[in-house]
Amino acid sequence: MTGAGCSTDSGIPDYRDEAGAWKRPEPIRYAEFVRSDAARRRYWARSMVGWPRMAEARPSGAHHALKALGEDGRIHLLVTQNVDGLHQRAGSTDVLDLHGRIADVVCLDCDDRIPRAAYQHQLAEANPGWSPGEAGTAPDGDADLTVDTSRFEVPGCATCGGMLKPDVVFFGESVPRLRVERAYAAVEDCDALLVVGSSLMVFSGLRFVRAATKQGVPVAILNRGRTRADDDAQLKVDADCGEALLRVHAALA
Repeated sequence: MTGAGCSTDSGIPDYRDEAGAWKRPEPIRYAEFVRSDAARRRYWARSMVGWPRMAEARPSGAHHALKALGEDGRIHLLVTQNVDGLHQRAGSTDVLDLHGRIADVVCLDCDDRIPRAAYQHQLAEANPGWSPGEAGTAPDGDADLTVDTSRFEVPGCATCGGMLKPDVVFFGESVPRLRVERAYAAVEDCDALLVVGSSLMVFSGLRFVRAATKQGVPVAILNRGRTRADDDAQLKVDADCGEALLRVHAALA
């Protein structure tokens, strides 16, 4: 199971520091997104700026090492809490995107889906001449803006005119049941659970470590800094994910 630490070397910032505390304000919550027009304008304005950086990200050493371990038959299922799709870009095939993929946009009314790249063009066309000013890079295709977004135009669904949202699980939103069940089934079938680059501060991922512990499945954690499951792990390695995994693969090979 992987987290943001796998993608920091790809230029995608993470949310938490080595103590597990927030580095920045908490991401937007699902309830705020659906109920507040101002929140949606702000979200999509920030996303229009941050998306190109996300789209240009390339797999890190951790992604490539996990792909190689999968080819060697050592990974039963790769469950990722990331939404960047970098495991697939690295060539991993058996990947469960627990929190969805930010490369897709879904209509909350008719369930129609379009590529995020296509929606980027719609956002640009709806906001000609709009300038974000100085913008800092933020996690998951977000950006830090200081400009007013109250007049930013957010196109609706081309099919029904409904509300569009990135096809990812926001804070306060439930992970789809079938994904959770598949991850639990993988824990039941595996010889061990390896956690890479996750602080496990969010219960969405922590629950699978707890399930493994309950079933007597060994847990190993590779992460910079503390995690919420340090006391449950039989092995904890505090190191760079890419460097450590590449050395592991070389040793096993």
